[in-house]
Amino acid sequence: MGLNNWLLALHLLSAFALVGAIVLFWVVVVVVRRTDRPEQVASAARLLPVGSVAVVVGSLGVVVFGVWLAISLDGVKVWDGWVIAAIVLWAIATEAGRRSDTEFAPCVARANELVAAGQTGSDPQLAELARTSRGLVLHTVATVATLLIVVDMIWKPGA
Repeated sequence: MGLNNWLLALHLLSAFALVGAIVLFWVVVVVVRRTDRPEQVASAARLLPVGSVAVVVGSLGVVVFGVWLAISLDGVKVWDGWVIAAIVLWAIATEAGRRSDTEFAPCVARANELVAAGQTGSDPQLAELARTSRGLVLHTVATVATLLIVVDMIWKPGA
């Protein structure tokens, strides 16, 4: 197995980690938006560190191994349109995901405060924080950008 095969394998594993993290974050978003109970939000939020590690490993891996692969392969250049499109979409997905996390962070903090205080009943402020439309839109943008990267990688338009 040559270097290019290893780079491709690591690039694909990174992509799987990134897509897996996005799916995990969608599970948390759906759970958090459907409840106003602090213990349920706090329970769902326990998945976030796993997703955060997967998104960092996946995000860095896809861009590092992808660019390295584009440099290493004959017939592929980093300045090819489909490669540049993937890098731009990667930047959009990364920033939208980061901002989405910032939007949902107050909800998780509020849930943890309420659980620590022993309050288990419904909390209207928690419900309002959980249903942030800005956070939902940003996470949707990150998801769509990531899906467009996958489409770009499969069909390589303009190649």
